[in-house]
Amino acid sequence: TVFTKPKIMEIVLPEKIKKNENVEPPKIAKSRTLNIILGPEGKVFWYPGIADDPKNPPPLQETNFSPEGIRQVLLERNRALFKKVTAFNDDVIAGKIEIPRDSVQSAIRQLNRDDDTGPMVLIKAYEKAKYGNFVDIIDEMSICDIARYTFVDLSWLEVEMVKRAIGEIPQGSTGTN
Repeated sequence: TVFTKPKIMEIVLPEKIKKNENVEPPKIAKSRTLNIILGPEGKVFWYPGIADDPKNPPPLQETNFSPEGIRQVLLERNRALFKKVTAFNDDVIAGKIEIPRDSVQSAIRQLNRDDDTGPMVLIKAYEKAKYGNFVDIIDEMSICDIARYTFVDLSWLEVEMVKRAIGEIPQGSTGTN
C-alpha cells in the first residue's frame, strides 16, 4: 500500500465587495504586467504591458509549454524574486539560517507575498484554448514561483491580436466590420 500526501495550492481571493460599495480596481504597473494568452492547438502568446491602443497594439510573442518556452519568459520576469528564494534555500542548506524543515515553505510563501518586483501575470484564454492548457499554465506559475497571477477575460483587442497571429485576420486589416 502506498500512502500519498495530499498536495494543495494556496489561493488568495479578493475581499467580497459589499452591495453599493464603489471600489476601484487595483492599479497595476505596466512595467510589471505580463499577459499570457492560451491559444488554439497548445500555442501560448504573451506580451508585456497593456493593450490599450487599437491603432498600435503590442506585438504578440508566440511560445509553447516547453522548458525553453513560457517557463523561460516567466523565470526572466521573476528573476529578482527567484534569486531571493534561491539564496534563502542555499542559506538554509548551508546552516546559515536555522529554521525547522516544515517552516521553510512557509517562509518562502512569505517572501512571495512580500515581493514588490515580480510580475503581475494576467492569464487569458482564447475561445479555442484547451482545458489542459489551464492546468499547464498553473503548473508553470508554481514551478516559476510566480506570486501574483489571475485569470481574466480577453478584451476585444486581444481577440483580434490572436486572430491576426494565427492567420484568421490578415496582417494589416482592422478585423472589425
